[in-house]
Amino acid sequence: MLWTPELAAYLEDAPWPATKEELLDFANRTGAPLQVIENLQELNDEEDEVYDSIEDIWPEAMNHDDMFFEEDSEDY
Repeated sequence: MLWTPELAAYLEDAPWPATKEELLDFANRTGAPLQVIENLQELNDEEDEVYDSIEDIWPEAMNHDDMFFEEDSEDY
């Protein structure tokens, strides 16, 4: 499973908290790229598993947000 900030952005407006099936439905309805669909399909198949945010799916997401913020704040 490979997530990037660009792929994760397709789930920004997802109906959090959500199950795997709800996320797959959202991604399909909104026209997310195939890589997003494939990543979601690789999630645990437990029916009662609920994800509260992208960080539950991609723990490194917080690090990427911080990294991009720091890049934007540099003076050139």
